[in-house]
Amino acid sequence: MGAVILEASNNPYPKTRAWLERLQNSDLFTSLDKYGEMGVSALAAYTPVETGLTADSWSYTITIAGDVTSIAWTNSNLIDGTPLVLLLQYGHGTGTGGYVQGQDFINPAMAPVFDEILTEARREIQR
Repeated sequence: MGAVILEASNNPYPKTRAWLERLQNSDLFTSLDKYGEMGVSALAAYTPVETGLTADSWSYTITIAGDVTSIAWTNSNLIDGTPLVLLLQYGHGTGTGGYVQGQDFINPAMAPVFDEILTEARREIQR
């Protein structure tokens, strides 16, 4: 009978490991400032304008915690502690019993930004 020889390897999937290492060392997440600024610009452009204060109050933060990297856009214009953008986006009651219908401006503003992030991530992964 013939003998079967098995070779042990410390790296059984060299191409996969090389791809993962290249992805880990990529600058995929270092370019998030570009997307933060892009989001701020888009949100400012889409924010309903009465005085311009709310449109000018957008900012972003990038957080890296272990394996998770996130970007958050915030608006600092508050009405009685509530971000005005939430009242604009989702609607709100008035002090006299009326209701002001919300206007979805955040999702259309951010869709192209999210699409661009996804496109870059795919491009980086496929490298």
